[in-house]
Amino acid sequence: MNNSNSSEAVTPDAFRAEILENPLTTYLLGIIVSICGNVLISVSLNIQKYTHVRQAQRGSKPYYTSALWWMGVILMGVGELGNFAAYGFAPASLIAPLGCVSVLASAVISVVFLKETIRASDILGGTLAIIGTYLLVTFAPHKISMVNAQMVHYYFISWYFLVYIVTEILLFCLLLFLYKIKKMKNIVIVMLLVALLASVTVISVKAVSGMITETIKGSLQLVYPIFYVMFVVMVASCGFQIKFLNQAMKMFDATEVVPINYVFFTTSAIVAGIVFYQEFEDLATLNISMFVFGCLLSFLGVFLIARNRPKIKQENVDFIPMETIPGRRHISKVQPEASAVPCGSLADKLMCNRPGPSDDS
Repeated sequence: MNNSNSSEAVTPDAFRAEILENPLTTYLLGIIVSICGNVLISVSLNIQKYTHVRQAQRGSKPYYTSALWWMGVILMGVGELGNFAAYGFAPASLIAPLGCVSVLASAVISVVFLKETIRASDILGGTLAIIGTYLLVTFAPHKISMVNAQMVHYYFISWYFLVYIVTEILLFCLLLFLYKIKKMKNIVIVMLLVALLASVTVISVKAVSGMITETIKGSLQLVYPIFYVMFVVMVASCGFQIKFLNQAMKMFDATEVVPINYVFFTTSAIVAGIVFYQEFEDLATLNISMFVFGCLLSFLGVFLIARNRPKIKQENVDFIPMETIPGRRHISKVQPEASAVPCGSLADKLMCNRPGPSDDS
């Protein structure tokens, strides 16, 4: 009899049920998966950056022929998959702020492996980010609500969400009018467009991830239409979010885009979690205050790490003034040799900070 009980306790199904049905274990699992995912993303970006630098120095084959570059791409995919899965285990208002782990890890990797100079602001920013992350994990909502098709459908047609989404749509249309028609190329306008899309992305990602998690537990959710509605919303909002973020990277320095995007994305994700999933319901005032304080510390830490990073920037990198060439006095500009190595990948853009013409298409 004892042997039978002992055998049942160690079966894979029993172990999976114990992990997925214990609220505290599920909460911690979401945090760990999110942190690991963000670390993998930062490792991936630095691997890709190293590959581009090495290829530029050697002048050898294109970067996409390098096995190391492809390893970075794979790590990026695994990290993003980890972030996606984390939304199925922990509140969205906690997972989104943990993105500061990626910025912190990237700074550490750059100093240790890429031999970049460590600054006092890096140390202070990293300390604040760590303290802020601790406060977020400690005081964030610990209530794990089951995300199934019925719950998502109920919240989807609730009046407070309808008011929220209509307000977002109107604000998005206004910002899009200012950006596209009035040609107002302000970084706040562009990053607000990204943040509004990000709030929809967070809602849909958590819905899809949560319903997949429930399906793994044994409660099939993939037969409900709301799953596919949320899946389409997730793909569409992610696509347009990346589009506007890339345009911001072309028009502004990464030292501006990265911290502003983190602050706006995190704020929009928290608001989305509060409105759609009611994550702050019944949360004590002390928890709310300390959670907000943790967010502010993380915001400040990211700003300190990203500010005044080394830049490689010229007025126009595609042409050089004639007067800089010995024996030339003409005021026009000429195009440099084609052998100049451009910043081609996303990792290069983040590290080189090369501005270019805006992409309005």
